[in-house]
Amino acid sequence: MHLEIQDLSQFTGTQYWYKNSLFPGYTYTDGVKYVATQANAYWLMDAILSHQLIPKVKRELFQQWTLTLTENSAAVLVCDDGNDNVVMQIHIAFTDFPLSEIKMYLTNKVLLLPSEY
Repeated sequence: MHLEIQDLSQFTGTQYWYKNSLFPGYTYTDGVKYVATQANAYWLMDAILSHQLIPKVKRELFQQWTLTLTENSAAVLVCDDGNDNVVMQIHIAFTDFPLSEIKMYLTNKVLLLPSEY
């Protein structure tokens, strides 16, 4: 795995829109694809999109998702409305994600990096 936080600043838009086969109504950007590929983290995209099945999450038109690593290779994935109002929090028992924290946005059924917004 090779992913560093400074790598993500190169993504300021997207050339391609990728479809997620498990969640066909949603797309994701070049930056999200890069993170998923470089960090072997398609699971993160699936975690975010699978929670769109929960009405209180799906109701939020703009979602900010933050993955934060904690002790012992665990993590917390938090969804908020962009104004620090937490909608959902998920504890992840183990991850080998290479960054201590990453944020992604979901809006208009598109998952993107903050620099792509």
